[in-house]
Amino acid sequence: MKYLKLSLSPTERVIHPVDEFVAGHDSISREALLHVDSRADGTTVLLYRVTGDGDAFAEALEDQPEIHDYEVVDLAGNGYHAFVQADSTTTGNALLSVAHEHALIIDTPLEFTSNGLRAKLVGTHGNLRDALGAMPEGVEFSVDDAGTYVPGNEDLLSPLTDRQLEVFETAVEEGYYDVPRRATHKDIAENLGCAPSTVDEHLRKAESRVVSGLIQ
Repeated sequence: MKYLKLSLSPTERVIHPVDEFVAGHDSISREALLHVDSRADGTTVLLYRVTGDGDAFAEALEDQPEIHDYEVVDLAGNGYHAFVQADSTTTGNALLSVAHEHALIIDTPLEFTSNGLRAKLVGTHGNLRDALGAMPEGVEFSVDDAGTYVPGNEDLLSPLTDRQLEVFETAVEEGYYDVPRRATHKDIAENLGCAPSTVDEHLRKAESRVVSGLIQ
């Protein structure tokens, strides 16, 4: 089996139009898409990991007419899981359609980037090649990596979200972990164009996941 890592955009065309609402809601930030699938009843189910104000986000989901069901679950201070079941569409499920048509596995989680998302597709060499040629109009994509797929072959950084990895790598490059320390949260924030509190949150979560991987 082979894999392709792709960067794709826009997300409302790649996975589902409801993602435009999720991405634009100012009470939460998307960290990753843990699951997405289309159902025989004409709906699509999505499971997000988000941070922010989960209660406010749940109230907003209640008012969306295309959403059949939802649940926002508190992860005890580590963000929320947000389950959404919405009407399927013919123009907003490009990744699922291509994967189903070409017998490919979508390896989750899917990571959000500043311009879209990053996904790993798994399948035979021929099916992956054909899938690239079948991407519908309106979807922009690039191939970031390719290779032989080995289930469970994850390194210490693989559990991190795309944003956590970006902040973690920037901290290393800036000298945050040097002795003596050569950078602060403020320095890293200025480099990334975000608030120091955001840097602090992402670093704490990244450090927790990396350390947990070391001692397992």
